[in-house]
Amino acid sequence: MSEEKVKSNKKIRKLSNEELAVFCEQLAMMLDAAIMPIDGIWIMLKDAEAEDAKDLQPILSKLVDELHAGKRLYEAMEIVEVFPKYCVDMIRIGEDSGKLTDVMHSLSFHYNREQAISDSIKGSLKYPLFIVAIMFVVILVLVIKVLPIFNDVYIQLGSEMTGFSKKLLSFGNVVSKSSIVIIGILLLITASVFMLFRNDRIRNAMSSFLSDFFITRNLYEEIAIARFASGMALTWNAGLSIERSLEMVAEMIDNKHVNQKILKCLTSLRDRNNKKTFTELLVDAEIFNALYSRMIAISGKSGSVDKALERIATKYDEHVDKRISGVISILEPTLVIVFSMIICGILLSVMLPLMNIMRSIG
Repeated sequence: MSEEKVKSNKKIRKLSNEELAVFCEQLAMMLDAAIMPIDGIWIMLKDAEAEDAKDLQPILSKLVDELHAGKRLYEAMEIVEVFPKYCVDMIRIGEDSGKLTDVMHSLSFHYNREQAISDSIKGSLKYPLFIVAIMFVVILVLVIKVLPIFNDVYIQLGSEMTGFSKKLLSFGNVVSKSSIVIIGILLLITASVFMLFRNDRIRNAMSSFLSDFFITRNLYEEIAIARFASGMALTWNAGLSIERSLEMVAEMIDNKHVNQKILKCLTSLRDRNNKKTFTELLVDAEIFNALYSRMIAISGKSGSVDKALERIATKYDEHVDKRISGVISILEPTLVIVFSMIICGILLSVMLPLMNIMRSIG
């Protein structure tokens, strides 16, 4: 690849789950209408140009160029470098097996599911973060504006603030005098955090931390299990071997606890002395809970493992939503109570000594 092409590829950002879902869905619709991939992507490019979608135009244009050069769809997607490896591998399988249309529909559903999980987590965090921001502003107003007024009252009564309230007053004076510098530092920190979280390595590190953190560990395991079930159903429907399906899904799962169970199942499957069926190995690996493990065992006997996996993925998604809602329903009042106690503590540290002074004067 020429230096110019490499540079242009570096400028193209990675596609989000939402964009991947839309791309796969639109291409699946084109394939349903018996339109070749190259023509379908060319139509999508013209739509992107009409809608002035500048982010998508270079991606679609590059795909069209590579397809015109004789590349297969998965090869063109590899060259563009904005599609996940899992997506590219699945499309390669779809092309090799003649099931590209089915694979595109399945990928659209898969990435819509991924986006729904992400939106659910982000949406649930918005209100608690809003509460924290509002309460933080209220506390700053108390420290910077209200406490100096009480300090003036103390001075007029021939006394002064002591202890905790005096320290808060001093802190408020520092913040008030250096407000521009502090705001600048906060904006710089916010921008730095935002830029860091756009880095894949930082996001993976944060995901790894949350996967081990005792409060969020179960939630992240359930999200990973839902992805495992969805990925297995997708690869199963595409006609992959069980071993290859497990290998691909294991690469996609970033939760080490669930990944270890998948690898345990894969190792047992490769053991030639092991005579157990895949569903029995899946139950032994304890990836799913007891109820879903029984579903898998029964579906193995009836030959409907793919449908059982899809159903389990849906159920885990619903359970994740309920768990997130439950955590937030506890978090919101807890934050309000904690910040209310802080505000009351600040006010009482000022009011109680003032009441004692007024009582002694009276």
